[in-house]
Amino acid sequence: MRAKVYKSTGSWYSVKTEDAAFWNARLKGIFKIDDIVSTNPIAVGDEVEIEPENELEKSAIITVIHDRRNYINRQSPSHKMQHHIVAANVDQCLLMASLKEPKTSQGFIDRFLVACESYHVPAVIVLNKADIYKKKEMDKFEEWKEMYAAVGYQVLLTSIKEAMGTEEISALLKDKITLLSGHSGVGKSSYVNHIFPNLKLKTHEVSGWSGKGIHTTTFAEMYDLPFPGQIIDTPGMREFGLVDISKQELSHYFPEMRIRINDCQFNNCLHAEEPGCGIKKALNEGLIYVDRYVSYRNILDSIDEKNY
Repeated sequence: MRAKVYKSTGSWYSVKTEDAAFWNARLKGIFKIDDIVSTNPIAVGDEVEIEPENELEKSAIITVIHDRRNYINRQSPSHKMQHHIVAANVDQCLLMASLKEPKTSQGFIDRFLVACESYHVPAVIVLNKADIYKKKEMDKFEEWKEMYAAVGYQVLLTSIKEAMGTEEISALLKDKITLLSGHSGVGKSSYVNHIFPNLKLKTHEVSGWSGKGIHTTTFAEMYDLPFPGQIIDTPGMREFGLVDISKQELSHYFPEMRIRINDCQFNNCLHAEEPGCGIKKALNEGLIYVDRYVSYRNILDSIDEKNY
């Protein structure tokens, strides 16, 4: 039977078959997928084949993992040399961020966007908690909205607490499989609770002394929306470590740089100190945002070619 993985708890998976039945499934042996050294061989969103093991208990064995059309990958938080597949076969990513309690850095957003670009997955940025924003945060929102819109990203302002902008989010989710991501405490679980009041997912206040959220979602899990489409809620991330991206490739994942790469004098230009760099020229002419270029240089400097 063909099925889709809805939840992964490490060794067991909750899968849904084409006849809408849920089964508890485990892997048959060891699978090596796409030569990925991953902490999780199967991810939420994977399409698999299962063989029933116990009809009464609805337990089964996963015998085949179908090819993925895409996936979102990050550095494993616990094993820096390994990768962790966040989700597979997604239509878009919705990055939930906040300008306050907790504050999401632009560096985190740009790393996440680079990952989405590298796997050709469209991304939308949602800045939540508008109900607690003062002038400083609203000015920053307008600044970011202009900057990201200029390179092709949609930026929404919401307050899940006050149901502001939630209809706009729901319209984006219709007919799509969407990965919902972001730091702990930005409102991901609150949004899922807004759509599914009966789930009562745990939400925590942000820690006052650290300004960071506490992890409340332990495993990634897919939910069928009340309208056509699915959403994958993921554990909050403190950081987003990029994998499988070389220094040479990085600029291809910044849309504003990608369109100007051929303007450089050298085809191996890293847009740092090289002469005749079309990216630096565009930066000096105000055609590339300084903050985005700073993000690019920070990510470039963090890429360890030895581990690539």
